[in-house]
Amino acid sequence: MADLKGKVAVITGAASGIGLAGVETFIAAGARVIAGDIQDEKGKALETRFGPDKLRFVHCDVTNMDQLKAIMDAAPSAFGSLDIVWNNAGHGGTSTSVEELDLDGYDQTMSLLLKQVFAGTKFAIPHMKAKGGAIINTSSISAVSAGYAPITYSVAKKGVAHFSKLAAAELAKYRIRVNAILPGFIATSIFGASLGLPREVADQMAEMLSQAGGKMQPIGRVGKGTDIAEMAAFLASDAAGFITGGEFLVDGGMTVGPRHSWDETAASPVMESLGISPEQAEQMRLAQAAAAQS
Repeated sequence: MADLKGKVAVITGAASGIGLAGVETFIAAGARVIAGDIQDEKGKALETRFGPDKLRFVHCDVTNMDQLKAIMDAAPSAFGSLDIVWNNAGHGGTSTSVEELDLDGYDQTMSLLLKQVFAGTKFAIPHMKAKGGAIINTSSISAVSAGYAPITYSVAKKGVAHFSKLAAAELAKYRIRVNAILPGFIATSIFGASLGLPREVADQMAEMLSQAGGKMQPIGRVGKGTDIAEMAAFLASDAAGFITGGEFLVDGGMTVGPRHSWDETAASPVMESLGISPEQAEQMRLAQAAAAQS
């Protein structure tokens, strides 16, 4: 486990999903946390669970610049410093195609997923300039390839990843490290919420996804919030002191290649185009191997 003793962190989107796992992981590693979210009931429950000496909840809509600045200011006010910021809050955004683009939805998605990362970083800098710090931004595997998420979400997440690299270059003079995490298929309520389902139903859907989605990736299971939280804790720790400007895939191998590259039962597009079934392809492979040995 990463060592975060003595460090103070701000985590947005902290009341559920990846953010909640981050709160639990960071506190277990010794950090004190300012937890931001719009889910007040869950946020206040976190404060009760961990106690105000370890965690303070601050209502924070990350598209509200006053609230976003206030949560960064809350860290030194409550705990004396701001050492770590994890810009994690998010949502699926508008799901329309380019042809049917919902321009208002586009603006809202960019504000929620990209502008807040710029702004959260900006508001953290004054508190970190004197002694440095670590900023972690949640991107997505949709930043590196099509087919994983709607186009507006994916473009925003690509922006998050590239912003992290550019900000790392600018802020190196202050010893502020900036890195992006690109999660794969993580079973959280974001999927159900993106479909407009009530939060309770979205949470139940996350549990269903965790049980049924393992076949989608080479590692054989769906990602957990703790998989991302552990990476974030490492990047926030002094053990990662030589790491900045990075984009870290945490995806169970989902982006290593098309399914047939890791699942021998899946059809190869090339073989399919030639009318060769997976069974016939396997017979050809075995025949070739036998010929090579004779």
